[in-house]
Amino acid sequence: MSRILTLGIVAASLSVAGQVQAAAIECSYCEAWNKEQAPFQIYGNTYYVGPRGLSSVLITSPQGHVLIDGALPQSAPLIAKHVEQLGFKMTDVKIILNSHTHYDHAGGIAELQQLTGARVVASDKAATVLRSGRVGADDPQVGHLLPFPAVANVVSIGRGQSVEVGPLKLSLMHTPGHAPGGTSWRWQSCEAGRCLNLVYSDSLNAVSDKAFKYGGDPRYPTASSDLKSSIAAISAAPCDVLITAHPELSGMWDVIDENGKGDRARLIDSTACQRYAEGAKQRLEQRLASEKDKK
Repeated sequence: MSRILTLGIVAASLSVAGQVQAAAIECSYCEAWNKEQAPFQIYGNTYYVGPRGLSSVLITSPQGHVLIDGALPQSAPLIAKHVEQLGFKMTDVKIILNSHTHYDHAGGIAELQQLTGARVVASDKAATVLRSGRVGADDPQVGHLLPFPAVANVVSIGRGQSVEVGPLKLSLMHTPGHAPGGTSWRWQSCEAGRCLNLVYSDSLNAVSDKAFKYGGDPRYPTASSDLKSSIAAISAAPCDVLITAHPELSGMWDVIDENGKGDRARLIDSTACQRYAEGAKQRLEQRLASEKDKK
């Protein structure tokens, strides 16, 4: 979550094949975030299934699939439709993961869980928020974040290092700072005998409500040091293809159009994670300097 101007929640009928109904969230950017995007293969067994403005990624195997992020509550029907358009079944999704627990990335998880029967796996801090649907007071953006549908059957991963489904193994990176409990994920996908490292990076931006100070705030005293560590972790990760929670931040739409067409080979860039991390580092330094100037 980054910029929010006007916010609200409105009930909406969003059932998929007669399944659960969800509450839609209204915000200044929600309509643009939830714009239709044709699903497409990123690399190997990894597919983009989210709307245009919010990433959701499916990693597949014959023994079951993993889904990362659920976007907005009203995104869940789109994500489900995209999974099936690609020829996969929602009921084969066994685990749902999350980057961070803001309504634009976690809002659709409750409905997606009910559609799939999957377990939701999250860091300890994130699991608490997912179960309630409300961020804690320590979140830098709590002043302008909305609640989202609470999620059942959330498994806390603790300091675990990986999540596995059949042959799939996703390595966990704890990447807090943008939000407490934030996580990023790394795995390998293979295509035509070539295996690459894919990274789904959590947001690394120092964004907050008006009251919060990244330079030191009792609400979350370690926010700056956490974010610096997270930036370093993404920079150091083995990374051939970068996927970000907001897809434009990885340059995804410089390559792929709304119809899912484009030269997928251009998504392969072994410097992408380092460049993404360097940009985040510079923005954090600018934020900290700005806070000092305002004292």
